[in-house]
Amino acid sequence: VQDITRARDCIEQMAALAATAACFSRLTLVLHAAAASKKHDARFAVNSRRRRRGAVVAAKAGRPAVSAAEAAVELEVDQTLNPRVASLRPSKTMVLTDLARSMKEAGQDVIGLAAGEPDFDTPAAIVAAGCDAIKGGFTRYSPNTGTAALRAAVSAKLLEENGLHYSPADEVVLSNGAKQSVAQGIMAVCGPGDEVIIPAPYWVSYPEMCRLAGADPKIITTTADDRFLLTADKLRACLTPKSRLLILCTPSNPSGAVYSKEELEAVAEVVAEHPRLLVLADEIYEHIIYPPAVHYSFAALPGMRARTLVVNGFSKAFAMTGWRLGYLAAPAHFAKAASSIQSQTTSGPSSISQQAGLAALALGKNGGEPVATMCAAFEKRRDYVVGRLKAIEGIKLACPAGAFYVFPDVSGLVGHGCHAKDFGPVSDADELCRYLLEVAQVALVPGSAFGNPECVRISYAASDDTLKEALDRIDRALDPEVYTVA
Repeated sequence: VQDITRARDCIEQMAALAATAACFSRLTLVLHAAAASKKHDARFAVNSRRRRRGAVVAAKAGRPAVSAAEAAVELEVDQTLNPRVASLRPSKTMVLTDLARSMKEAGQDVIGLAAGEPDFDTPAAIVAAGCDAIKGGFTRYSPNTGTAALRAAVSAKLLEENGLHYSPADEVVLSNGAKQSVAQGIMAVCGPGDEVIIPAPYWVSYPEMCRLAGADPKIITTTADDRFLLTADKLRACLTPKSRLLILCTPSNPSGAVYSKEELEAVAEVVAEHPRLLVLADEIYEHIIYPPAVHYSFAALPGMRARTLVVNGFSKAFAMTGWRLGYLAAPAHFAKAASSIQSQTTSGPSSISQQAGLAALALGKNGGEPVATMCAAFEKRRDYVVGRLKAIEGIKLACPAGAFYVFPDVSGLVGHGCHAKDFGPVSDADELCRYLLEVAQVALVPGSAFGNPECVRISYAASDDTLKEALDRIDRALDPEVYTVA
């Protein structure tokens, strides 16, 4: 009887617990429903505002507005994005380049010095090879890592010019531009919880690529007084057990700074102290360099090949930006990982571009005469632009040793008390760039895009006449009669 009584009590207690759980379950459902309703209402309100704005824009542009039925369907669609994608910031260089292009297409006399591409035509021999590839039917899918012929040519180039040995069979991955190679390199070796060391100023896409991989970009600021170079002491001070990758770009975009061999060796000593730390060496500007500066590959330093992912391509040196062809060279296990990512996203690069790439590497060591001619023109333009900018009071500028950008410090022209006639206060470099675009109609990129908000980037990959006119406009816009500096 006692056992039956205890059993009955136990059953009653279990029933009470089940009832309580059911209540909590119903409460949870109610809360979830309320939250979903709140999200839907918020999305509805936001989308309604967007729809009204869209209708106005469409009306102004002469386009038909979206119908009420289509709008109703869109409002019911869950527009949630992958959080990593939602957090990505647009590239300011692309935004400003596109803006300048659209303004020109609309009939405005805008000079764009924001783009990062040579203004020269692709060398004739490369163009001919591309045309021959099309006429010869070389238009099929490429192997995932690229054609054997071009991988072998890249391997030979790395050995001859950089002192690096990479097997063309399993240590070279050709991609649709060096940008893809950088992204795949980061994704291959970094993940959630990892830190990526990025010296500022940096190329705009590095931090966003890290975030897309789930890693945390850790920005290390350098200054004009440091020649915008990362020192061994600064690197050592910022490393933690989470540090996974260091990104080095030399010659640098946006500063044009070039690391000497001794400076790279000092960095390599620090890297060697941290077994988990790898290096991504972005060498896309290696051939656009001005004496006495010399390019050195980080992977060629003692002990660094096993830790380094080398990225390079054809866009800058060979004026092949639209051909979309780059490559990654790395130890086989890293190259295989990058290849796996590529196999599930884009597959191999254009077969036509790869035939053109073969012709580019056949021009001679360091690009041969065509590249030397372009570099000589860039150096002349650099000297002209640097001279003009140094003559403007309030601008500080170190002469770049490579690439085709200048990165002047304009902090002396902005801030409290700085004012432009018919424009208003100019509080920072972003506002200065907006002023120059609106008033002088010259498009530059604010340094905030590169992690150094006190600077602006100016590309001198433009004709001599274009650069003269652009700098004349900047001079007039900063004349003391119209521009007041505190």
